[in-house]
Amino acid sequence: MALPKFVYMTEVGPRDGLQNEKSLVPVDVKVGLCERLLDAGVSSLEVTSFVSPRKIPQMADAREVMARVMPPLGGPQGVRRQGKRIAVLTPNLKGFDAALEAGATEVVIFGAASEAFSQRNIDCSIAESIERFRPVAEAAKANGLWLRAAVSTAFGCPYQGDVPVGAVVDVVQRLRDLGCDEIGIADTIGVGTPSQVTRVMEAAAREYPLDQISGHFHDTYGQALANVLACLQIGMHRFDASVAGLGGCPYAKGATGNVATEDIVYMLHGLGIETGIDLPKLVMAGQWISAFLGRQSGSRAGNALATRMRYGAAVAA
Repeated sequence: MALPKFVYMTEVGPRDGLQNEKSLVPVDVKVGLCERLLDAGVSSLEVTSFVSPRKIPQMADAREVMARVMPPLGGPQGVRRQGKRIAVLTPNLKGFDAALEAGATEVVIFGAASEAFSQRNIDCSIAESIERFRPVAEAAKANGLWLRAAVSTAFGCPYQGDVPVGAVVDVVQRLRDLGCDEIGIADTIGVGTPSQVTRVMEAAAREYPLDQISGHFHDTYGQALANVLACLQIGMHRFDASVAGLGGCPYAKGATGNVATEDIVYMLHGLGIETGIDLPKLVMAGQWISAFLGRQSGSRAGNALATRMRYGAAVAA
């Protein structure tokens, strides 16, 4: 099958990536990362979470970060983003109201395909978790916000092991019925392989439009890029990724976490697929945040390209 001509990337580094950092990242750094990513052409950016600061202290500054990323029109900090999807994670109506007030254009809800994971992670069944999000979904639709959902542990669970394809499809159906505009299917612990990914995505596409399904892969076993390619070959054109590979996986020791945005974009551009992203600027954003965090970027392509750029070699955007 012909590959898509354009791929839509959702950058999750500022939220999904930084939330796992043990040391608090200052607001100026979080905003600086968002600014660099938007300047690189990122059109869909997951900025923060409106969650309890007791559960995720790293996201306690969500209001301040959003106020600077999405300032009021004509405000002193700049102009409101035009044509950008600025997303926040909203686990409940309180979080949704805060996101709406902050100017978010997209809200994110989530559910697991594994009953064991749902019980261990949020202390309720899958069915109960979906019902908890119903008021958020209704409020998002009523206010004209893009509603994205994530299906975690779709390819394996740290507690129950294998996850049946039917369990993934069941959650997709439930989220579809909430009116979601996009459903992301996630390999939370990075155990998926291309043939498995193809089976799961094709099964999901029988219940929900393929062009509204996105892939979210972790690179724990080095399969993330191969899994993205498998998705491209069945016609998918939406993916999440995290600049510099930010974000570990707390459920698998030694996991490398999210696949790096630079690595996916480098592969896509090499395949002749457009992304709207300036790769050199993306690389520099990854190098900048990695330098602040005091470690090497988790992007192999990003590190290689940064070395070339330091020696004056041209790098195609």
